[in-house]
Amino acid sequence: MKTTIDIPVKALKEAMKHTGAKTRRDAVVAAVEEYNRLRRLRELAERLHGSCPDFMSQEELKGMREDDKWERH
Repeated sequence: MKTTIDIPVKALKEAMKHTGAKTRRDAVVAAVEEYNRLRRLRELAERLHGSCPDFMSQEELKGMREDDKWERH
């Protein structure tokens, strides 16, 4: 689809730098695809949040790592 938009030069150059894109079009496509990927991941995380009761909490993991340090020494 062909669309005309006004993108600030600084933002476009930064997008080209971060994506490694050779053209402005490639930079915009990469940025849109990355945005969509991050949105899908966020939606998945929100849907799954709290639905895995068998996973360790951050506190449990930290405690386990601290206990493991004492056993190694």
